[in-house]
Amino acid sequence: MEKSTYYNPADLAKFCNITEWQAEMGNKFFGYYAEVFKEGALTEREKALIALAVAHAVQCPYCIDAYTTDSLQKGADEAQMMEAVHVAAAIKGGAVLVHGVQMMNKAKELSM
Repeated sequence: MEKSTYYNPADLAKFCNITEWQAEMGNKFFGYYAEVFKEGALTEREKALIALAVAHAVQCPYCIDAYTTDSLQKGADEAQMMEAVHVAAAIKGGAVLVHGVQMMNKAKELSM
C-alpha cells in the first residue's frame, strides 16, 4: 500500500527554485541561511538539532526530513534527536498552557 501525503517529498529538492520568481530576495535568503548554519558560537551539529526541534514545533515535514538527515550527517544520534523533539514539545506545550492565564483572567473579568 502506497503512503499518501499532502506534501510531496520531491518538492524539498525544488526549494532552491524559489529564486526563479524573485531572484534578489531568494538569493538574499539563501545567503543569510548559509551564514546562519555556519559554525560559530554553536557547532553545526547543535544548529542542526535546534533546526530539527524548530521544524517539529512549526510542523514542517520538509524541514523535519532535511534536519533529520542533517543532524545524522553532523554526528547527532537518535537519542539526541528525540530529546530535541521533546524540548520543542515542552516549549510548545508550555506556550499553550501559559496562554491559559489569559483565558483565566478574561473569564474572571467577565464573571465579575
